[in-house]
Amino acid sequence: MFEGGVLLRTFSSVKDLPVYDKGTGKELGRVLDLCIDNTGTVNGLLMDSKGLFKKNKFILLSQISSFGIDGIMISSELKPESITRKLIGLHFLQMGQNRIIGKPLVTVEGEKLGLVEDVYFMEELGTIIGYEVTDGFFADMTEGRKVFKSSKPLTIGENILIVDLH
Repeated sequence: MFEGGVLLRTFSSVKDLPVYDKGTGKELGRVLDLCIDNTGTVNGLLMDSKGLFKKNKFILLSQISSFGIDGIMISSELKPESITRKLIGLHFLQMGQNRIIGKPLVTVEGEKLGLVEDVYFMEELGTIIGYEVTDGFFADMTEGRKVFKSSKPLTIGENILIVDLH
């Protein structure tokens, strides 16, 4: 999807994509999740790694050379980092207690929009600009999912996500 000449990605479009070393062509792993800071900006991605000691790795958004339809390329001189304390306080889209997917999205006026099902983000900047929400299976079948756009930072609460749509 394009918005203002900028390519937007959804989490569902990058989940499970292979991550390749651009210099060697070696597959390093597959995308598990997106890592998000407290302002709702994508900082990087979580990758399952190949090899004997299959530890999940963190790749900063700045280390990614390109997002392709069939894979993600990282520069060969940049190595994915093991999960460390620096991820404390960050959120993931679908994993862990601080996950974003499945939480209610509520406006600053207090209106519940639905449960977050996916996000739209600018791949170069990591800025989340849209939230796909669901009202449940039957509503999705009859009305489809709704997408709400916002250029303002998301507030990530313990139980809800607060968005300013103005």
